Amino acid sequence: MAQVWLVTGSSRGLGRAIVEAGLAAGNKVLATARDIESLHDLSERHGDQIKLFALDVTDESAAASAVKAAIGAFGSLEVVINNAGYGNLSSVEDTPMSDFRAQIETNLFGTIIVTKAALPYFRQRKAGHFVQFSSMGGRIGPPGRGPYSAAKWGVEGFSEVLSREVAPLGIKVTIVEPGGFRTDFAGSSTKLSEGNPDYDSTVGATARFQRDYNGKQPGDPKKAAQAIVRLTQEQKPPFATAARQRCVQRGGEKQPRTPRRSKVLERTQPVH
Repeated sequence: MAQVWLVTGSSRGLGRAIVEAGLAAGNKVLATARDIESLHDLSERHGDQIKLFALDVTDESAAASAVKAAIGAFGSLEVVINNAGYGNLSSVEDTPMSDFRAQIETNLFGTIIVTKAALPYFRQRKAGHFVQFSSMGGRIGPPGRGPYSAAKWGVEGFSEVLSREVAPLGIKVTIVEPGGFRTDFAGSSTKLSEGNPDYDSTVGATARFQRDYNGKQPGDPKKAAQAIVRLTQEQKPPFATAARQRCVQRGGEKQPRTPRRSKVLERTQPVH
């Protein structure tokens, strides 16, 4: 059954691939990005099936307007895909606080802002699906990715709280934790800084690896986008999209936490 999607960070990379896959599946899409110029070809090709909306995800009023635009254009909203984000690479010491704040504002608060904008509508209709893009950096802390990992760990915690609150209301929440995909995330979308030579064996090595890795990532964004389409069609989608079960320490014993991961993306990339 066709759905109405709102997708953030749609202008390129995985976001654009998700929009294209959603349209190919017959869904209607409000495709948002700070700069929508690169999306006009999709609008010309798909006509009224897609609407473009210029959105800075850190702007609360703009996020609310985007949700209203989707509902106004298509009559409903079933899926919100919080994909917008970026990550620069630098050591914690060398990263200015302004860059910490900017990355966390977009990657964490952007997700929170767009989620909160759509949540009242989902609650009222007792249905809806949030697909929250985290990262492998939301599970581990790679050198040089301090602000990015801090934000993505925040996305995971926020989304787990959200899922527990809204599950009784019929609202679904899924975290997506992609690793390396052949997008420009490690290219033009990021600034790589080797910084202080004292960090050469950690941050410097990571920066050099990222430069060499760019364009050679194992993940195919088109296949990942198709996996997202399948995910949104599931009646009981997983909470997160990698095979893992975390444990918590209670009373001196390790006890299994809520099963969180599925293998939905393992067909598109290796899970490290």
